[in-house]
Amino acid sequence: MRHRIAVVPGDGIGREVTPAALEVLEAAGRRHGFALDVTEHPWGCDYFVENERMMPPDGLDRLRESDAILLGAVGRPDVPDHISLWGLLIPIRRTFRQYVNLRPVKLWPGIASPVRDARVDMVIVRENVEGEYSEIGGRMNQGTDDELAIQEAVFTRRGTDRVIEYACRLAATRSGRICSATKSNGIIHTMPFWDERFAHATARYPHLESEQVLIDALAAALVLDPGRFDVIVASNLFGDILSDLAAAVAGSIGIAPSGNLNPERECPSMFEPVHGSAPDIAGRGVANPIGAIWSAALMLEHLGEADAAASILDAIGAVLADDGPRTRDLGGTATTADVTRAILEGV
Repeated sequence: MRHRIAVVPGDGIGREVTPAALEVLEAAGRRHGFALDVTEHPWGCDYFVENERMMPPDGLDRLRESDAILLGAVGRPDVPDHISLWGLLIPIRRTFRQYVNLRPVKLWPGIASPVRDARVDMVIVRENVEGEYSEIGGRMNQGTDDELAIQEAVFTRRGTDRVIEYACRLAATRSGRICSATKSNGIIHTMPFWDERFAHATARYPHLESEQVLIDALAAALVLDPGRFDVIVASNLFGDILSDLAAAVAGSIGIAPSGNLNPERECPSMFEPVHGSAPDIAGRGVANPIGAIWSAALMLEHLGEADAAASILDAIGAVLADDGPRTRDLGGTATTADVTRAILEGV
């Protein structure tokens, strides 16, 4: 079996953790009998500085030919974040209908959570192509006392139903517990609509233990009692914030993975670590590669290589549980290469 993988290392530490993930993928392939046909694309903020765009005009067409996309990180201090996001990530997510952003969060044995006695093993299902991240809106009277900015959120029945349905199916394969993040007491139109669609979906899964929690209370509960949660489904903005918070509770955002999924597999899905390009440590070889490596394991699972994905997770777990090398975000002094080598030994 051969898998066509488009690789976009991107910027900053993305160029360091992506090669680490590829090393692990290739080792898993040798052991489990598959090969990768890798096509690397040098797109991102550096490309933007030279070309005034984040990727070439036919970039999406090139990516469409792949079975999956592996992304490192995007961002550079002298390129505004809205340019990097709307010039690369969002077009990929929306063109390829990657409407599920899957973010597993786990407190691994051997990792100390900043929250005392924390138990963390959850998946956050974030709606990924609409919601609060909309192009609808604008600014008027800039530079005057009457300046205003308007940003519209867009929630469709189709878009809301499909992501909640995915979360319900996922919860049914896990503990049966599902929580919806809402703010219907303050956001008068979109959040009551979200609540209605959540109630409609969960009615078809009477065996699920479902709850709706206001986003502010939910953020507090994730810190005070993270073990209460298993599957959380949330809108684009709420899911983005909650997943970073949960990753911090689990010890470090440096180990957090994500998958931008087209569940119907009509288009390629994209896998990336949750962390950013971290320009403050870029080029020093100290970035934690685990987020990228775990994202690569999610990619293999999506491609049907479940045994290979499990072997990568087992190797990560062994390194962490056995007090193996750790980068500084986990309190150690190891380099990216040190951690990668240790994981490779167990794959």
